Amino acid sequence: MTTAAARPTQVLIYDPTLRDGHHAVRHQLDAAQLRAYAAAADAAGVPVVEVGHGNGLGASSLQIGRARLSDDEMLSVVREALPHSRMAVFMVPGWGTSDDLRNAAAHGADIARIGAHCTEADVTERHLGELREMGMQAQAVLLMSHMASPGRLAEQCAQMAGWGAEAVGIMDSAGHYLPADVTERIRAIAAAVGDVPVIFHGHNNLGLAVANSVAATAAGATVIDGCARGFGAGAGNTQLEVLVAVLERLGYETGIRLKALLRAADIAHEQLMPAPPVVDSVSLVSGLAGVFSGFKKPVLAAAEHEGVDPVDLFFALGQRGVVAGQEDLITETALQLKTRAGS
Repeated sequence: MTTAAARPTQVLIYDPTLRDGHHAVRHQLDAAQLRAYAAAADAAGVPVVEVGHGNGLGASSLQIGRARLSDDEMLSVVREALPHSRMAVFMVPGWGTSDDLRNAAAHGADIARIGAHCTEADVTERHLGELREMGMQAQAVLLMSHMASPGRLAEQCAQMAGWGAEAVGIMDSAGHYLPADVTERIRAIAAAVGDVPVIFHGHNNLGLAVANSVAATAAGATVIDGCARGFGAGAGNTQLEVLVAVLERLGYETGIRLKALLRAADIAHEQLMPAPPVVDSVSLVSGLAGVFSGFKKPVLAAAEHEGVDPVDLFFALGQRGVVAGQEDLITETALQLKTRAGS
């Protein structure tokens, strides 16, 4: 068995609390909330803080939810609150554009992470090139990664690294993985991309986000995402303060001051969220069905409106392979279930 001492001991913690957490509150965080958490994360030595609409730059819309603040407002507030930490943004081509990336750069964003469906890495090529020209660090991640094989993910990540991504990896967007699944995928990606840092972003639908993140680190990932109190879509993300404590106990160095991070987590609990995320019945089923964690609230709303069981609706969406951006299929699928039940 490989020991921690034989592996890289440095882990970069990437904190998307102020982006992924937006899913849990319908993208309604205000300036005071953003400022309070960003300042606390900066004081704790969190190296990277990501901010934005839950679905990224340019995503505020009637279809997937209008944010309380514009991208400009969010970027300005958080940049001012981060004298030490780097500020990051997330963009999925189609929701965001090159203009959104240039605007983020003008507001002082240091890192831009481009997301693509797990088999569609080619949509990142143009934007990765543009980010190099802007002087921003470019990262790239594959979404809904459980829908592709380890070999396919490795091929896609190698392509993105070849186009200039300075870190590449996967998001467990549905919280579907077991630790062994993560190990297999991260090993394949790490072998395919050489010295390019590998990213893992977990969700907690099966209660395994921290365990999966540890498995990712042991398999070669050196950029690990975590949100304060797990604040994020569905059952939440990897819980940041737990992740840091566990990694440091295992001998990894994060550079984060744990006591100050605990204070930041308290601020997130007290000021950002109505209640910490939990693995409730619907979130669990979302993970089992392999459905995007951010669909929890719209699935519950559609199920209630049509009088169908949200558990059945999640499994039906999973069978259809629905992904983020196909929110219209939630209502359509609920209507189909209602029709079948009445026939």
